[in-house]
Amino acid sequence: MAVEISHLGTETRNAKTENLDLLSTREIIEIMNDEDNNVVAAVKKALPEIEEVIRHCIEAYNKGGRIIYIGAGTSGRLGLMDAVEVVPTFNCDRFVGLIAGGEHAFVKAVEGAEDSKELCVNDLKELEMNENDFLIGIAASGRTPYVIGGLDYAKKIGTATGCVCCNLNTEIAKHCDYPIEVSAGPEVLTGSTRLKSGTCQKVILNMISTATMIGVGKVYGNLMVDVKATNEKLVERCHRIVMEATGCDHDKAHEALSQCDNHCKTAIVMILLGISKEEAEEKLSSNNQIVRKAVAQ
Repeated sequence: MAVEISHLGTETRNAKTENLDLLSTREIIEIMNDEDNNVVAAVKKALPEIEEVIRHCIEAYNKGGRIIYIGAGTSGRLGLMDAVEVVPTFNCDRFVGLIAGGEHAFVKAVEGAEDSKELCVNDLKELEMNENDFLIGIAASGRTPYVIGGLDYAKKIGTATGCVCCNLNTEIAKHCDYPIEVSAGPEVLTGSTRLKSGTCQKVILNMISTATMIGVGKVYGNLMVDVKATNEKLVERCHRIVMEATGCDHDKAHEALSQCDNHCKTAIVMILLGISKEEAEEKLSSNNQIVRKAVAQ
């Protein structure tokens, strides 16, 4: 049975690009740039809904839960990418991405996977999702069965849910607690939701993960003080972060970081309060790992 999608904004033709193949390269990229600017303006209208989702993400994290993204195709890949990048940036493994068809679908499409509600239920059961987690369905169209299946399963077991969709009044919004819907408008290339819709989703996911991590104390000022030093560049970034946060020189930052396995938070508290590694760790532990609270005591 054919699925009717012609009414979706993401599937309609863009009047500005009906002669796309006749335009010069400069004309094409100018239109794309203009359309991407429209996406940013559209996202601004959804800030109250995005704020609400972030509030629930912080609540889930503070309960020991995870933020779980589910999606298919481009939407699933964007969720996976955001979750993966949270690990080195914030030294946090509690953002998880699931894509219809499994992780290998990140690089090669798995036909039909997005049409199965049961597939997402199985994926979430394998992940042992529970009521402490927060589930976010990502779908440009707002109708992906894989995502709907996951959201319905979450409701059944008591897990709170949100969604990120690039149409208004979507089917998926009816299946979740805290929907985010943005009218990204017709794509430059008709139906190619990796373009404006993908940009829209990436912007919103950036907000969700970054603001959540700020909310749980992974940031001091505007410094990523929980960064995981996994290579030489990041080790040096740790030195710069400690120097910026404390006003100390490179040698002092290096001395402190060497004592605490390049853990920026500990080094910062050590230097600002003039205390030992053990004392700094105790300060952080008693203040939910929030640097500003630890140094205020």
